[in-house]
This record gives sequence, C-alpha cells and structure tokens, in this order.
Amino acid sequence: MTCRTVLIFIALATAAPSFATAADHPPTDPKATEQWQPVPKVVTPGKHDAAPPSDAVVLFDGRDLDRWESTSDHSPARWKVHDGVLTVDKKAGNIQTRQRFRNYQLHLEWQVPADIAGEGQARGNSGLFLASTGSGDAGYELQIMDSWNNPTYVNGQAASVYKQMPPLVNAMRPPGAWQTYDVIWTAPVFAADGALTSPAYVTVVHNGVLVQNHTALAGETVYVGKPAYTPYTDAPIKLQAHGDPSQPISFRNIWVRPLD
Repeated sequence: MTCRTVLIFIALATAAPSFATAADHPPTDPKATEQWQPVPKVVTPGKHDAAPPSDAVVLFDGRDLDRWESTSDHSPARWKVHDGVLTVDKKAGNIQTRQRFRNYQLHLEWQVPADIAGEGQARGNSGLFLASTGSGDAGYELQIMDSWNNPTYVNGQAASVYKQMPPLVNAMRPPGAWQTYDVIWTAPVFAADGALTSPAYVTVVHNGVLVQNHTALAGETVYVGKPAYTPYTDAPIKLQAHGDPSQPISFRNIWVRPLD
C-alpha cells in the first residue's frame, strides 16, 4: 500500500459516520426505558364490544333523533324511530348529525330487510358519509347496501369507499341480519391556502372483519368523474336516503368517539 493510498484510506475512515449498536452501549438500568408521563386517561369500556364506552357521544340509542337534522334545511330529522331502531324515510331525505367532527372512531349497526327485492345498486342502497361537506350527497361515502349474493361493481358494494376502493373482502351477513361497521376516520388536512397537505384515511371493520386498512381517499365521493378535495375543517356525519324502492334500511346503536 502506497503512502498516498494510506492517507486516502485514513481520510475516508475519519469522514465516515459511525452508528452505535446495542453492543456498543449495553443497557445497565431497565428504568432508563420506562415512560411514566403523561398518564393515559381512563375510559370505561362498554359492557360488550358494541356498547358505547364512557367517552363516546351516543348519536342514536333507540329513543329519539335529537342529535340529528335534515341536511336540506337543518330542520329536525324526520326518519322513523320504532322498536329501538331508526328506519330510512326516503321522502324526508338525508339526515346528518347536529354536532361536527374531525377525526373519530365510529360504531354503527345497520340492517337490510329480510324480504329485500331488487338487484345490483337497487338492492338496499344507503350510505354512511364520514364527513358531510354539503347538502345532498356531498362528502365522503362508505357504501351501505345488500352485497349478499348480489353482484355489482366492486367499488360500489357494501364497505367500499364508493367509486374509489373496493373492500378487501365481502363480509356481508344475509338480509335480515344486523351488520356492524367500526370505523376510524382521519380527516384530510389543508394548508391555509386550501392546498391538500394530507389526504383522508379510513379503516373499516365490517362484522368483525377488516375491509379497509388505512385506505387513502382520492377526494370526495362523486358518481361521475374523478374525486377531488374541497377544503373543510370539521363536518357532520351523514346517513343517506337513497330513494330506492327496495328500502327501508334500518340503523341502531350509533356512537362516536372524537379523537382530536
């Protein structure tokens, strides 16, 4: 090795970064990796998995629609409450929560009638809008419909992000059975000038089965064309009265945990 080669080798060795390994600094005190603060707050779980925990906002408990309004004019919601459940009234239009939310955990149960008729998208169609950004069907829709032995386009079947992302699997129970959605919604983030800095994400468990895994949305739901984002800060949660003759869809046990 020449003198010049030795000098180059020494220079490279000196300039190269060094990375510590566990062997370089063996732990001597297990308490050094213990974290004591901040202490997580206590949340009391429900008596069963579907029951609201102590910090939940109960949106529908089977008794009234006090927390809901019509999307068209913000008048009191006029869907039918009976026998502890809430049933769509297509003449009354869509309904949404009076309270606005940003990031949240949501539990919702829904039922397609046992004697459902029709096929494809005309078979028990409704929708859960995770953020209602305007009247009508504006917002971000998680599809609700009967996908039990009912072929349709896959990004329009139950548990799809409508017209964007099919579910990972079809976890439908047959008509007449109660279906459950457990949703984690992460709202999109916008800069001061309205530019999107982080997309919306949704995770959905349908009847105990993971069907959307931190899915990134391309924008708001549209029936024709490509989705796009419109800036917003917080929004109501909306339920759709689709208007198909094969309705009515029913709902029960709806609660939400704000995560902001």
